[in-house]
Amino acid sequence: MKDILYETCEKWDVFELAFTGKTSGNPFTDYTIQAVFTHKCGRTAVDGFYDGDGVYKVRFMPSFTGIYHYEVKGTFSDREYTGTFAAEEPSASNHGPVRVAGQHHFAYEDGTPFYPIGTTCYVWELQSDALIEETFKSLKQSAFNKIRFCIFPKHYVYNFGEPRSYPYEGTPMDSSVLTEENFQQFSMHPQGNHFDFTRFNPAHFRHIETCIKRLGEMGIEADIIVMHPYDRWGFSHMTQEQDDLYWKYVIARFAAFRNVWWAFANEYDLLSDKTVSDWERYAKIVCKKDPYNHLRSIHNCMQMYDHTRPWITHCSIQRQDIYKTAELTNEWRIRFGKPVVLDEIAYEGNIQHGWGNISGEEMVRRFWEGALRGGYPGHGETYLSEDNILWWSHGGTLKGESWKRFGFLLDVLKETPGYGLKLSDSCGWDEVCAVPDITTEAFAPVKSYYLYYYSFMRPSWREFYFDDNTRFQVYVLDTWNMTKEDAGIHCGKFRISLPGRPYMAIQLRKAD
Repeated sequence: MKDILYETCEKWDVFELAFTGKTSGNPFTDYTIQAVFTHKCGRTAVDGFYDGDGVYKVRFMPSFTGIYHYEVKGTFSDREYTGTFAAEEPSASNHGPVRVAGQHHFAYEDGTPFYPIGTTCYVWELQSDALIEETFKSLKQSAFNKIRFCIFPKHYVYNFGEPRSYPYEGTPMDSSVLTEENFQQFSMHPQGNHFDFTRFNPAHFRHIETCIKRLGEMGIEADIIVMHPYDRWGFSHMTQEQDDLYWKYVIARFAAFRNVWWAFANEYDLLSDKTVSDWERYAKIVCKKDPYNHLRSIHNCMQMYDHTRPWITHCSIQRQDIYKTAELTNEWRIRFGKPVVLDEIAYEGNIQHGWGNISGEEMVRRFWEGALRGGYPGHGETYLSEDNILWWSHGGTLKGESWKRFGFLLDVLKETPGYGLKLSDSCGWDEVCAVPDITTEAFAPVKSYYLYYYSFMRPSWREFYFDDNTRFQVYVLDTWNMTKEDAGIHCGKFRISLPGRPYMAIQLRKAD
């Protein structure tokens, strides 16, 4: 038994151990490595993984400050290892993993509210170094605090190029034969690939980890899509044993990063080889192997998964109507009893597909509509360009208008008492009125904050009456032009003037 030297690590940061181990045979399947971390508050067991070149690693995210003792054992080595490290207080920007707060909202583990302003960039991290840096620059300039992306490369329209790396050892088919007309044929029947689904390519995963870490440093959650159907390499057609090996490897590598969310699939119902029993089996693996209980979701195409399943922490929903999606948020909140994240409400852009050509104004409208109904809409962008670089798949430079305006919404959401909004019971038929979604008495009285949104309607004024005594500070918000005008303090029955243009909102706060 060998004792490791004393080290330190921030609470909710990644503590990593590396060991030299056996390399004969297939180290990904022939050997095991496990660790047990013991703190005065309890024990946590985690699996390690083979990282190539004879190196085995264990990663751990401490949930408490103080002293941890650990033991590392397994067939990877003829030795056992022990050691001690100290988990220190987190730095100011480290709030821990995001959790469900109340029933329908989110907060970091330290209690700081989290309002997801998400975007979809399916394989941005599998592009060239230069394009990846463009993406990070765009993210830094935006208000996005969550990004959805895949581990596997993507095979779909506007995305027939090869990724920078593959998750397995092997060689791909010749992609020069792909066309807009035959791409689905290769998706249904992958051919010409020679991958070993029992031997991972550690460099592929190391690169993704670098991106996850950089996102975390920027305060952005990594909503990792573990499986998807857009495939010409055979990754969506693996056997049960190969799938399970993949899930365990992904968890062992990524779970210790505090900003990870598990998106089980993008459009799970298009994965023709997978059944509900497969998804439930994956869920058992994640619930057993991820000791940090990261957020978990599964995203639909045509058929929604049963989001009431206990392993699902929040709903990840694709639009269900050409026109309506944000408008259905409150119905899904009631139906599923969980946070509603509208990860695809269509994309701002101008491509031929109906899911990828709404205007920037309509994207912003859907964000405000969904947010006031107590949900969290997500962004995507699909503008045509000569180089066929579309944000929705490749990242790069944002070309649209909606992304510039989400910071204004986020600032308004951060002014909400409690953790989020819900549709008011007294909402009128021609308006959307939100109030704080208070689940405790900590922020009482509830009737001290109202947020009204008028969407594409263009009223020139609105009248209000709550009671004869409460004084309200009123602000008029232009959600497109991002202005906030002080409309004074009012009491009793009062009228607020509006400019007679769309996308206006009114915020009322109790003045006392």
